[in-house]
Amino acid sequence: MHNQTVLITGANSGMGLATTVALAQQGAHVIMLCRSKHRGELALAEAKKQSGSERMELMLCDLGSLASIRAFAEAFLAKHPVLDVLINNAGVVTVKRQTTSDGFEAMTGVNHLGHFLLTNLLLEAIVRAPQGRIVNVSSGAHKIGRFDFDNPYLMRGFTVWRGYAQSKIANIWFTRELAQRLADTTATVNALHPGAVGTNLGVNRDTGFGKAVYRLLRPFFLTPAQGAETAVYLATSPDVRTVSGEYFYRSKTAPVSARAQDGEMARRFWAWSEGEVGMK
Repeated sequence: MHNQTVLITGANSGMGLATTVALAQQGAHVIMLCRSKHRGELALAEAKKQSGSERMELMLCDLGSLASIRAFAEAFLAKHPVLDVLINNAGVVTVKRQTTSDGFEAMTGVNHLGHFLLTNLLLEAIVRAPQGRIVNVSSGAHKIGRFDFDNPYLMRGFTVWRGYAQSKIANIWFTRELAQRLADTTATVNALHPGAVGTNLGVNRDTGFGKAVYRLLRPFFLTPAQGAETAVYLATSPDVRTVSGEYFYRSKTAPVSARAQDGEMARRFWAWSEGEVGMK
């Protein structure tokens, strides 16, 4: 990974931080993309300490704001004309229905649409790399995911599982359709299920809601470093140099739901996503 530039979203904790450390140890220059300057600076110091590397930097972006994503992409491309690896790792889980600053339901807004716009804005730099790679962190929850174009933001019938599963099948449709669009390039895109990882996902930082459940279940979870292994594999392994549009679990290809395999749905969902984020 020497001389390679890697961008990781949600890099301030959990799998994002673990992935940062692992790739920095392999010699990559890692850009940690975080929403909070304070938490990002703490994570940057911790990542440098754990990895023994100074080849990393912090950049700020709120994936729940289209304006913030556009501003970040402009700033990033001014500094880094080539991006070797983009790891779309950031994710949110909301027990109650919440919206982003653009009015999107938060899980679909951040987990899918934020990364959809970010990836497309950075695509030129990824294709410019000798072998650019995009890694999308999805979930086995995609298997119960579905999407209703008449109720995309779950104004009716919101549940945490419905919202989360919808955002995770979105990650796979995005991956599969993007792979088709990158077919004539050297760039690849793959999705993954990290397993049941013990992170703060779903814990409300303001109220602490979810902490007791997290403490109770933590012994049964993978560590963030274990959860990051497949993302690191997809970012670095020569074995997947030409593999694109696949879904991985434990560093091996894995099946996806029949709904996730629907190519026509992936194309239609891409067009819908373009409209929502204002892409031409």
